[in-house]
Amino acid sequence: MDLGLKGKVALITGGSKGIGLATAITLSREGAKVAICARNEQQLQEAAKHIAELTESRVLAIQADVMSEEDCKRAVEQTVEAFGGIDILVNNAGTSAAKPFEQVETEVWRQDLELKLFGAIHCSRYAIPYMKQAGGGSIVNLTTSAAKTPPASSLPTSVSRAAGLALTNAMSKDLAGAGIRVNTVCIGKIRSDQLEKAWKREAPELTWDEYASDARHAIPLGRIGDAEEAANVIAFLSSKAASYVTGTSVNIDGGKGEAL
Repeated sequence: MDLGLKGKVALITGGSKGIGLATAITLSREGAKVAICARNEQQLQEAAKHIAELTESRVLAIQADVMSEEDCKRAVEQTVEAFGGIDILVNNAGTSAAKPFEQVETEVWRQDLELKLFGAIHCSRYAIPYMKQAGGGSIVNLTTSAAKTPPASSLPTSVSRAAGLALTNAMSKDLAGAGIRVNTVCIGKIRSDQLEKAWKREAPELTWDEYASDARHAIPLGRIGDAEEAANVIAFLSSKAASYVTGTSVNIDGGKGEAL
């Protein structure tokens, strides 16, 4: 299937590793012009080099912290300056922060909301005018399946991600008339630096494949997912193949989520 992404311009936050990096590779392979932003300059440059080597495509690397509104604005403007516009925004930046309610300090709440919620708000705010000029676009917000049915000790992440679900739904209604689609993907257990650290801490005697398929994870599909599997869904939602899809969420969690 031709996703119709050739020549489209995409900005991916948190694009130096994990799902963000995998998405950048996937979109580049589909012919999109890709800009990635992240806080760590060294990781960012290494990621851009890796993408370019794999896809033979130009990649724009922008050092930016999405907790800063000015950085969000600059990332969008540099993308537009380099590629002439912006068609796709993937709000991926974020980390996992999960503790019982009484253990979460006020500053942790503030930082989590700034990173995951306001980062998406600010990047979207500055990208939308350019999407309107182009006659439409796609915004994909990354949240988590725990945002729909938060388990115990999942704070503040489950709350900031639940806000991201509401943001997605409301934005999709406001922007549909401009041809801008807004969707979210709800991530479950996907291979990441954090999960690899857990593997080495919990079961260093196992190979990754053995750990990923261990019954302790209670994933119906029987394994932890790969970042590329999440990237494929994000690419679909970003593309003309999903031209009639907006205001929805897609679980990428191997069936573990308790809500559709």
